[in-house]
Amino acid sequence: MNSHSILSELNLFMKRNELSVSQLAKKLDFNVGTVSYILSGTRKLTIDQLDSITEVLGYPRGHFYTNYIREYLDGNRSDWRRIRPLLLNCAELDQLDCIQDVVNLLLDHLIYAGPLFDMAEELFQAGNYKAAEILYENVADSERKQHSERLAMCQYRLFKIRVGKDQMLNFKTVCQFEPYVDRLDEVFQIEALKDLANVYRSLQQWDNVETFTREMEIKAKIIYFHEPRAERLLMEYQNKLGRPMFVYIAYANLLYACVAEGRGDYELALKYTYEYADLSWVRESDNDAEHWKHLFAEWAQANTYANRIMSGDFSVLWDYVNYMETRPEEFPTALLNMLFAANRYHFDLDSVLLKFDSEIKAYVPITNHLYRSELVFDDFAKFLYELTLYYLRTNNFENGFTSLLQGLDFSSKINKEQHILKYIGLFEEFRNQASSEIHLSYNHLIRKVCAAV
Repeated sequence: MNSHSILSELNLFMKRNELSVSQLAKKLDFNVGTVSYILSGTRKLTIDQLDSITEVLGYPRGHFYTNYIREYLDGNRSDWRRIRPLLLNCAELDQLDCIQDVVNLLLDHLIYAGPLFDMAEELFQAGNYKAAEILYENVADSERKQHSERLAMCQYRLFKIRVGKDQMLNFKTVCQFEPYVDRLDEVFQIEALKDLANVYRSLQQWDNVETFTREMEIKAKIIYFHEPRAERLLMEYQNKLGRPMFVYIAYANLLYACVAEGRGDYELALKYTYEYADLSWVRESDNDAEHWKHLFAEWAQANTYANRIMSGDFSVLWDYVNYMETRPEEFPTALLNMLFAANRYHFDLDSVLLKFDSEIKAYVPITNHLYRSELVFDDFAKFLYELTLYYLRTNNFENGFTSLLQGLDFSSKINKEQHILKYIGLFEEFRNQASSEIHLSYNHLIRKVCAAV
């Protein structure tokens, strides 16, 4: 924060440069009368005028924003036409403290809750999540006793922003959001239930996945099948959600299959896989609908291979490998499934791992359009663990300990305690086969893990 007021800085600049009001006005490209009013303090600066003054005075844009908040804004009489551009500029410049200062001035007056929420939505859609988070959090706090749909939407956006790599934080975040789901608009309820199911899936809490999936399925079916809704209304929902309503009905079966897999019931998982493979009931036939039908057909084919191999049917192994080669995006999940099955049934997977050695070494987790990052990171953690287990079990200690250290480090970064303990257990089981260099690296990493806990 600059210690001088904006006007005192402007007056000092005029004095040092021996400028008259008209000369200053020319430099600023302002009307002479406007400059006179600004200097006399009888007219409040706009943000555009402040940016022009800042540039002429030789400071970076935003240099005087803290001063402007203190000197020109008043929570009782602040004009939203001045506040809005200030907040947008602060968001653009990542001046988050200034955003918080403005919000602190305004939120004693509920009249500003609506405009601040609308701005948060604008920033959220633009991908400026840090700035949006401040606005959502403060609007939610100001409306915590209102039980409004806007409060629920703030909590949903905060949930969306905060879910990420850290699984312990994800659990806390999902618990905070759950009570607000039923207060959302019905169309956003469906999307939120899908998101909750996905997070619980990454946490392997299968009962919760099943609960929220069932709620999502019921609501989506009511909208799609049972209420006399015009196609125009369904299209409005599709525009809000970014995907057709039938996707949520099909995705419910995909999640049920995941629950069955998580519980080790691969026959039931296959049953649900066949369910979402058959989309003959879908009414839509436009390009977007065909895109989603094709995606579910692709996923069903991949998951049919996966469930057969995870149930011990290795007759499909090379069919699965051939399928994986034609669809590189399936590589991480497919190889994870193969490793899981090989470790479970003690099957030889050496030829497959050798074939994809370069892809394994280059593999980094990448999110896609339906699964959020927490799922992708969780699958990557599982992949590294199963790979480590396979190498160590088959006495490939060099690759095994390399994968162990990588997996332990990654599990620490995503705060996946379950996997951290598994890696520690594996190291203790095979520590006699580890070289002195591996011991040093492991001990260094364990100290770092313990410090982070």
